[in-house]
Parts: sequence; structure tokens; C-alpha cells
Amino acid sequence: MTSRLCLILLAIYIGFLVPPVVLADEPMQAQSPPTLGGCPVLPADNIWNTPVDHLPVAPNSAAYINTIGATRNVHADFGSGTWEGAPIGIPFVVVPSNQISVTINISPYDDESDPGPYPIPADAPVEGAPNTDGDRHVLVVRQGECKLYELYRAFVNGDGSWDAESAAKYDLNANAPLRPDTWTSADAAGLPILPGLVRYEEVAAGEINHALRFTVPRTRKAHIWPARHDASSLTGLQYPPMGQRFRLRANFDISGYHPHAQVILRALKKYGMILADNGSAWYISGAPHPNWDNDVLHELDDVLGSDFEAVNVSSFMVSPNSGQVQGFSLNATPSFQAVDASESATYQLNLTKIASNFTSTVTLTPNSSPPNLQISLLPGSLTPSGLVTLILTDTHPSGPLTPPVLHNLTITGAGGGFTRTATVTLLVGGTQTYLPLILK
Repeated sequence: MTSRLCLILLAIYIGFLVPPVVLADEPMQAQSPPTLGGCPVLPADNIWNTPVDHLPVAPNSAAYINTIGATRNVHADFGSGTWEGAPIGIPFVVVPSNQISVTINISPYDDESDPGPYPIPADAPVEGAPNTDGDRHVLVVRQGECKLYELYRAFVNGDGSWDAESAAKYDLNANAPLRPDTWTSADAAGLPILPGLVRYEEVAAGEINHALRFTVPRTRKAHIWPARHDASSLTGLQYPPMGQRFRLRANFDISGYHPHAQVILRALKKYGMILADNGSAWYISGAPHPNWDNDVLHELDDVLGSDFEAVNVSSFMVSPNSGQVQGFSLNATPSFQAVDASESATYQLNLTKIASNFTSTVTLTPNSSPPNLQISLLPGSLTPSGLVTLILTDTHPSGPLTPPVLHNLTITGAGGGFTRTATVTLLVGGTQTYLPLILK
């Protein structure tokens, strides 16, 4: 084999291994729930981890936007370094499974709190500490049991116990039960805080696959699923209720932003954000980290309230006392095949219902029609769970094909307000090229 031929084969082989380029504004499909310390941050079918990019706009969307501030800027309420002597953002800590539990003295919201003891070390980070008199949140995940413990207005005592105004704990493996309706938590909406934080590790990895937490100055005396509590005396319908979901408009151009800012903006388009507390307008919560670039985070300041829209997630609800959503998953087997010119490849698309009461018909469509490729989906729609046969047929004349053609085809399944995607790859005319490198 000549040196030139070796270089050609190596170049083609490397090109095959490199994944397709993700465009700046291309939404990414989450394959699993976010994780932390070896624990899921709520199940994959939890409302926090469910895309809302295909939901209809809520009727009161424009009024909500105007009340919060259509011309107000988004602000990343987290970063690196310190502000007034404290790390910027809401910190959390993951403790080992043998972390000792300590007494939690809860007042005045003890009647809406989960009693201790909690596995919170004396040196657990406190939001805004040591100089703040603000919310002073403490968030702790204990490995092994995968439970989340959150305190509001927390102060450690000399004996290692803690004083807090309210306290809540959550099983990160479970969708239910939610907190009792009308109960607060460490957050005014009665929701957990940690699932909505922007974490540096997620952004550095290139994807946030959950909704974000944010605040607004004025809310309504009302809360909607999955929120459990409200904190307002205002009754006007122009004020958003606690738990209201918002998303960044699909046509908002994010191509000019830094890649890390793009990750956050993609998440705001796909998963949106949940109104969780009263505070500054369009303030998005995240955890402090020394690797945040504050200049990059300030790029988000260019986003205005008018760039968002409110959505209604009630159609996703399985039970008002559970965070589980109705929906389905979509997977392809196999995901890669190789054929010669004019040949066909067959894939199985597996649609699986997530919730037992999901009864909607799902329609499958290819996202593109590549040249020289015929696409067959049989059946084109069904009610999960079930299998769809995908047949890809190359239309080149039979014989050698130089250079080989690599097709990456995305199939979208839509139904019941949900959208899922699966991507398959077909290599045409590359079989002989790969023989020295891949056993077929």
C-alpha cells in the first residue's frame, strides 16, 4: 500500500470518527437526566428535565413579559470571584454517604418544613456568607441515598447544629410526592433550588439538559404546577404565578455569542426557566465556580425580557402531586450502518411511552431529504409503545463510489405536545475503504 493511499485512508477514517458539527443555534437532545455526585438530579421524565420548545405560547404571555419588564435585561446571577466578600451565586456541596446528620432548628416555617436531622456539615457553603443578611441558602446532596437537603436563612451553631427559617428535603430518584400543596421550601415557590441552577461543569461539557431557575420583582398570589407555594398579595392576571415556565424565542439569534453563553441560551430555548422566587427581573440562578468567565456571562445582558415567551406545561402533568410528565422516548437500533452504492439499510425506531397514561399518536418525519437517498418510515405514525421500520436506500448507480458518502439523518417524533429525535448514520460506498481498519 502506497504512502499516499495510507494518508487518504487515515484522513477518511478520522473524518468518520469526528461527530457532526453542532450548529450554534441547533438544539441538542438530552439522552439522560442531569447528574451530580453519582445521583440523578430528578428522573429523566421530571418536569424540570423536560423540553418545552414545542409547547404553545400561554395566553397571558405578553402581559407577563410587560409586567416583569420587556426592556429589562437578563442577568446571570452567578460567576467567579466574590461580590461584597461572598462567592457569586448559590453554592451547593456533595457530601459522602457517611456524613453525620445534625439537628436543624426550624422557625418560623417549621409547620411547612421537613424536620431534621440533616447531613449538613458545619462548613457547608452558605449563599452570600459571611457578610450577607439575605436568603442564605444551604444546599446539600448526600451520595448513596441521593437525597437533596435545602435550608433557607441558615446559620450554623457552635455545636454543629443549624438554625433555619425553613427546610426541605427531596428524593432525587423520585418524581413524587411533591411537597404538600401550599407548603413553602427553601424557595418561595415550594420548589427545590438545585435542579434549576446553571452549573459550570454542564456548560463546559456543552449541554444543560434541564430548566433553569429565575426570579422576577412581582408575582401573583397564585402558583401553578409544579410549584406548591406563592408569596404575594397581588391578584392581577398580568402578574405571573409562581411556577410559570418561560422560554427564549426560537428565532433569537445566538450565533454571535461565546460558546459557553450559547450553551445557556440553547437551554433557555429548549428547556426554558421556571419562576421560583421574588427578586430582580430576569435574574437567572447558578452556582459559583472559579472557572466562570464573568465577561462571557455578561454577554447574556444583551437578552431582553421581550425575547422570552411564557408557555403552559399543564398538558404534561400526570398528577398534580408528582413532577412526572407524560411523554415518550425515541431510540434507533442500530445507529450506524454501511452499504455499497444502490443498496438499502434497515433501522428500528423504538418509541416507548414514559408515562402509562400517554395515549397520543406520534408522527415521525425526517428532518431533511438528502440527495441520492430514499427514506421509508413504516408506519409513519403510531401510539407508543411500538416499533417503526426505517429503510434508507441509496440511489447511486451500483459500483464503486468515490469518495464515499456519509449521511447523518435525524428523525423527529412529535405527538401530545412532545418532540423527541433520533439520529442514524449511513455510510455509502465506504465498505472497501474501511476494510483495513474496521472488521465488517
